[in-house]
Amino acid sequence: MALTNTTVKQTQPVVKPQKLFDDGGLYLCVTPEGGKYWRLKYRFGGSEMKLALGVYPEVMLETARERRGPSPTR
Repeated sequence: MALTNTTVKQTQPVVKPQKLFDDGGLYLCVTPEGGKYWRLKYRFGGSEMKLALGVYPEVMLETARERRGPSPTR
């Protein structure tokens, strides 16, 4: 299921880092210290890669989706 602005805003940090997934490899990593970081997971040459897209709230959900590019599922 795709993320919503409300979910992103209301997510609280827990003891271990957590990942909230959106479409097309985009996810929000929430650290125990309370940091929220947009990441993009993709494959290149058979290896899994990760790309940093920004920090929430400077980069909102819609901006992170734009930076991700077109989703392969759409």
